[in-house]
Amino acid sequence: MIEIRGITKRYGDKYAAKNVTFTVNAGEIMGFLGPNGAGKSTTMNILTGYLSATSGTARIDGIDILQDPIAAKAKIGFLPEQPPLYPDLTVKEYLNFVYDLKKCKLDRKKHLEEICRVVEISDVYNRVIRNLSKGYRQRVGIAQALVGNPPVLIFDEPTVGLDPKQIIDIRNLIKDLGKEHTVILSTHILPEVQAICDRIVVINKGEIVADEKTENIARAVEGKRRMTYNVCGPKDEVLKLIRSIPGVTYAEIIGNRELDSTAFLVESDDKIDIRKPLFFALADKRWPLIGMDVMGMDLEDVFLALVDQKNRKEEARKGGRKGEKK
Repeated sequence: MIEIRGITKRYGDKYAAKNVTFTVNAGEIMGFLGPNGAGKSTTMNILTGYLSATSGTARIDGIDILQDPIAAKAKIGFLPEQPPLYPDLTVKEYLNFVYDLKKCKLDRKKHLEEICRVVEISDVYNRVIRNLSKGYRQRVGIAQALVGNPPVLIFDEPTVGLDPKQIIDIRNLIKDLGKEHTVILSTHILPEVQAICDRIVVINKGEIVADEKTENIARAVEGKRRMTYNVCGPKDEVLKLIRSIPGVTYAEIIGNRELDSTAFLVESDDKIDIRKPLFFALADKRWPLIGMDVMGMDLEDVFLALVDQKNRKEEARKGGRKGEKK
């Protein structure tokens, strides 16, 4: 449904996007993540036709956004970070204006009533937009994106500035919309992505650093295995022993557990299984190992690790180039 191939946007010698490539299948909700300035907005502006690419192609349902922008845009409903509302209009007046602007051919009354029912704004249909709460204004913004029933919906930071209840309501709404639309959700709120998205694409410094299903995103982080170990013994000495095991890259005390045991968080090279050598080393000291658990990385850990990997690789490249000059 959405296909981006080799999108690059360059300003002089600076890249806002560099060889960005991904696809979004019909009926999929994709989370588009990245730190500020990573290239999310640039990519979405190119995808929606607001910005031209230096090179590469963006297609919506097979239609190139630059070659046939009118046909491609007709298939997109876009909610930018700041909803394009006219505060002096009522919701009814505004949605009718958007209906005319998009040259929608669907039955006007029935279509707009259905949209209002879906986004739950029927009770404010005749109210002036400036008098609505932030949450209702956001819903009106989503409503304008739905006019014409486009198959693709693109939401840029749709829950910014909302209170916790409003955030949950908007999340649930987007999840429901994903049942009948292809959705791209750009956000920096990580729990939002976990709660809504089928797939996650992470961009940093203009380049894609991960593209995985939500449940598999931790695999994008190279070379780490995380476990917790519960050990009965003097905690500082146990920590020192754990750190001495070949393959351990990081270890820390994370708290006391039952009886006289202490819990340790241990990260190790994923190519080295440290469990047996650690078991025998503890047994030699007569420090009982009474429990161990695999500790999955949450999305925040994964995101930070991916961004850090990208930054380290770039620093290494810069260091290599400086060495060559010398």
